Amino acid sequence: MAVLIISSGILQACQKEEGKTGAPIIVKSNTQYLKFNLASANQLTISKDDKNGYSITTTGGDPYIMTEEISKARHADSVVLSFEYKSSKDIDRLQVFFGPDIAESRSLFGPLLSASSGWRTYSLIMPKELEKFSWGKAGDILRFDFGTESGVNLAIRNIYFRKMNALELHAFEEEEARIRQEESIQRAWEEYLAKDYASKISEVKIDATTVTITGEYNGDGAFSLCEVVPMDTLVAMKSFRERTPLDSRSFQVTLPRFVTRNGLNYDRLLSRWVIVKEGGNGLLIDSHARYPDLIAAQQSMPPGVLKSKKGLGGFFMNSFASDLDLLGITSITINIPITAMMYTYPAANTIEHEYGGRRYYFSRNYLNGIDEALRLTASREIVVAAIILIQKAAECVDPEIGRLLQHPAYTPEGIYTMPNLTTDRGVNCYAAALDFLASRYNRPDNGNGRIHKWIMHNEVDAGLTWTNMGRKPMMIYLESYLSSMRICHAVTRQYDPHSEVMGSFTHSWSEPVELYSSKEMLTAMQKFSIREGDFQWGVAYHPYPQDLNEPKTWNDTRATFSINTPLVTFKNLEVIDYWIRKNENRYLSSQKRTLWLSENGTNSRSYSNKDLMEQAAGFAYAWKKLSLLEGIDAIQWHNWIDNRTEFGLRIGLRRFPDDETEPGGVKPVWYAYQAAGTEREDEVFEPYRSIIGIRQWNEIMHNVIP
Repeated sequence: MAVLIISSGILQACQKEEGKTGAPIIVKSNTQYLKFNLASANQLTISKDDKNGYSITTTGGDPYIMTEEISKARHADSVVLSFEYKSSKDIDRLQVFFGPDIAESRSLFGPLLSASSGWRTYSLIMPKELEKFSWGKAGDILRFDFGTESGVNLAIRNIYFRKMNALELHAFEEEEARIRQEESIQRAWEEYLAKDYASKISEVKIDATTVTITGEYNGDGAFSLCEVVPMDTLVAMKSFRERTPLDSRSFQVTLPRFVTRNGLNYDRLLSRWVIVKEGGNGLLIDSHARYPDLIAAQQSMPPGVLKSKKGLGGFFMNSFASDLDLLGITSITINIPITAMMYTYPAANTIEHEYGGRRYYFSRNYLNGIDEALRLTASREIVVAAIILIQKAAECVDPEIGRLLQHPAYTPEGIYTMPNLTTDRGVNCYAAALDFLASRYNRPDNGNGRIHKWIMHNEVDAGLTWTNMGRKPMMIYLESYLSSMRICHAVTRQYDPHSEVMGSFTHSWSEPVELYSSKEMLTAMQKFSIREGDFQWGVAYHPYPQDLNEPKTWNDTRATFSINTPLVTFKNLEVIDYWIRKNENRYLSSQKRTLWLSENGTNSRSYSNKDLMEQAAGFAYAWKKLSLLEGIDAIQWHNWIDNRTEFGLRIGLRRFPDDETEPGGVKPVWYAYQAAGTEREDEVFEPYRSIIGIRQWNEIMHNVIP
């Protein structure tokens, strides 16, 4: 019996092979088996084998089927959805929707459904979901989504709800205890940020061989300076490593930068430092922790300077690379999934990189594509932001890298994972990847190209999907994210004193999207920065229209001009411009943080003239706004070229590369993008005013309601 606990209230999968023993499952004689509604099948073929069994073959990327309505109410104790199955392939995104109202917000993902030639039992424990969605009344239905892959042969039988067995009940109770503990840690982080401690660390300085910590303690008693490493949860710590007794109220302590721990050469560049006081109940935190303020760079690199606000998102080398010149591009983003090229062993045609006493290896073939793109952009003095992505373990080229870097709380909803910074090996592996990239793409000769900025992961407010570490209270999730940002900042500043990290967010401003809202996260990031030593982080925002399919963003109803608007889209860019320019949100309260609209575009529902013109009008509307908003530094249009794997959207400046009539052909929005910021702008934009319904462009600008 394999048991997997996934934090979603609790979601547990039990897979037992036929003929093997496990916790007993008793099926009552009057059990109500769920039946599939064969007519509801989408992108799958299905046949009924016997009374309660079915044979299924998936035929597309979105295979799903509804059940028939249940004939009688589910018993309150029946909280485990269970069935037997055989499958030709793994299904890693099994999703269950709770009907009759079918919506993402009324669904959950199960863990991996492993390939099996023999019958297995698969069970999902879902008491909280059943209660939350009030599911189980006569007439209710479920929808089963069987992953995203075509050609999977699946047999399934005996689908029903049952009571938890003893093993499952124990796991459920353990999960509830874990949730209570995390809620306590959430409260502790909130109290930590709100508290004014008597003692203070004022500066942490890193040079080639030492770390120097300056500060002052206040009060009577015994005080110590302690180190906090990325694996530590500061507010839950009962003991502290590397305690240095403090004899003088005002102190300056210099320690070796590198230490050996657990077989690794650890770089204290990654640590923060805190003052603790001995109390009756042990050691107590008596200051906010402090990250490095000053990091000695190994070399001098010029900063990247934007020549305009016009950029491209997701750049890669192809036959349309001349668009950099034709469109006047001055900034790009480039995706770098480090787990697609990183190995723990010397695989064929790899480059060795040593970090922290360990050797890692990076694929030359993969790097060649990045090098070619970044040499081209460097030759044009284009500012580059790398988007750092961590694939789930199953997709990593080296399973050991996947084991090291997939977060232990990762759940199957996630397309990408938060890096695992809970172990020293995970931290070493992650820092090694960043060290390799920073050293390779920050050379005085730009021999491999240049990276100026580092966008950390993707859309963390929608972390359950895009940067997954399970369902966590916001402060716990954010502190992990900030740790990832801080590691990148510290590592890259060694090679580029102007290096900047950026946080990635969806258009959900005050309205949470599983699981958080951009505004609450950004506000908390600013609080952490004030308390723990500010660093130059910027914002990589994605202000897509309210409906990604609808290019007429000026009609977005949930994008208002209140500072607490649910969404920030192209319609109300004034809101995030207002936020980024406020003194309280500036770096060191003085310097405006960088704001890129790093992923956004308007859609053409088809290639009809009407749809293409509406797409271009959506861009013209957005450009006229952002060009006047001083807080917005640049926009990177996404997607550059229409992509058939992008959920049916056509948000590119060019058509599909395999379009039947004009492969990769330019769309009207391409010409609008080319004209933007030039003397031809008003001429080319002229047809779009009537589509938007305005006489003058200044009609689209609004004041923000604080």
